[in-house]
Amino acid sequence: MLMISRQLEILEILKKQKSVSVAELSRKLFASEPTVRRDLAYLEKQGYLKRVYGGAILGGAPDREIPYEIRSGEQEDAKAMIARRAAAYLHKGDVVFLDGSSSAARMVEPIKEIGDILVVTSGAKTAIALAEAGIRVISTGGQMRTRSFTYVGNHAEACVRSMRADTVFFSCRGLSDDGEMTDVSIDEINLRRAMLERARVKILLCDSSKFGKQYMYSLGYRENLDAVISETTETNSKSRKGDAP
Repeated sequence: MLMISRQLEILEILKKQKSVSVAELSRKLFASEPTVRRDLAYLEKQGYLKRVYGGAILGGAPDREIPYEIRSGEQEDAKAMIARRAAAYLHKGDVVFLDGSSSAARMVEPIKEIGDILVVTSGAKTAIALAEAGIRVISTGGQMRTRSFTYVGNHAEACVRSMRADTVFFSCRGLSDDGEMTDVSIDEINLRRAMLERARVKILLCDSSKFGKQYMYSLGYRENLDAVISETTETNSKSRKGDAP
């Protein structure tokens, strides 16, 4: 099992059990105890758990910003499939907003294939990937969140509000059973609100692991979007001529 996958699994186990021993993790993850201890040390340093004698206890993981390195390793196959489905909403000549999520970062490849698209993004790593692919890109700038490498704050929001986009592709941490989109960062929520206000077509990229989950800050409800795309389903709330059904 890859290191990122192990660490994600450790966090999932702790969310359910609140505490776990090194020996139990070693059995469940098919990893040696020294390997598990190194993973626990890293996750403790990031502020997700607290090591105790013989194991670890939950230390705020559900409500903390997940580092980009970990987020980008989550649900990789699902995110790739979501990006392929979302490509149907891209058109030559479009202006596109991408938030700083790892799901939106997967749109780089389909955008590269279509070309002739201008992208405005709050994701620093996404902006670099787009530039390397030869895509015209504008970074929102602003205050960078050091774990997620995303820009937020008044400067980023002002940049977004000075423009109009054809489509926004964005994600969130949870999509509740009644369709409420939520996250743990009010700064990310505020920037996404600005993008939603200034984009004509609104597309949520949401893998199925986020279904049924709810966090502190609300971004609104899926009924106000044009489509919600996961690896298992695609729901269209509104229609746009020329878009996928």
